[in-house]
Amino acid sequence: MSKVIKVLGPGCPKCKTTYTNALEAVKQSGVAAEVIKVEDIMEMMSYNILTTPVLMVDEVAKIKGRIAQIDEIVQLLKE
Repeated sequence: MSKVIKVLGPGCPKCKTTYTNALEAVKQSGVAAEVIKVEDIMEMMSYNILTTPVLMVDEVAKIKGRIAQIDEIVQLLKE
């Protein structure tokens, strides 16, 4: 079963970098995963987050308020 990664953020540079890092991490890890960018404020608010970007794996917030590094994301995918 593939994982679902969501990057929540309004489109700021940190959010874009986190999204790019997530795509690269999926490539490097070889894990089947779908990467979704969530920029809709109402949808982000439904997750009750205060700082962006947020990296979510299978609906669980893993990294908040900073750029998620590629190696960190690879590690999360392998868990």
